Amino acid sequence: MAIVAKAGAKFEVCPAGSHVGVCIDVVDLGMIKSNYSGKSKTQHKIRVVWQVAENREDGKPFHVSKRYTLSLHEKSSLRKDLESWRGRPFTDGELEGWDVEGVLGAAAMLSVVQTAQQGNVYANVSAIMRPPKGMPVPAPDPSYIRVQDRPNDEVPGNESAPDNGEWQPSDDDVPF
Repeated sequence: MAIVAKAGAKFEVCPAGSHVGVCIDVVDLGMIKSNYSGKSKTQHKIRVVWQVAENREDGKPFHVSKRYTLSLHEKSSLRKDLESWRGRPFTDGELEGWDVEGVLGAAAMLSVVQTAQQGNVYANVSAIMRPPKGMPVPAPDPSYIRVQDRPNDEVPGNESAPDNGEWQPSDDDVPF
């Protein structure tokens, strides 16, 4: 069977601005080699994926994501964003080991900026915060299948998501 590639596929970019969303995936990207300031190093990376309330032209929700080094070091982007999202710093005990998948299903206020690079426009998450209490957030799209759960040959539907249009987060002080 042929594997056909085509040029000019249309990709709809999430609009810039503030969006309420829900975390729908944490993807383990494994060990990735990168170059920074002329130095090469290999680091464990993850990608956090959110679904925002705004829909694309085809009616499906926009997804935005951000890639992180899997580290809670005091200077890491992951720690900075998680503490902003949680609304509090990590405790010493949490810093000894914290399951990042705890953010799955958590509501977030996302600041999305668009960046042009080599003729393409990308939507990038620039800031993450907890949404105000009582703000409705989108229910996770039932057709979204977490990357770790996708079979290699097909992506079946997922019937286990809530059936209403709005999902309310818990009123707990820290949702994760």
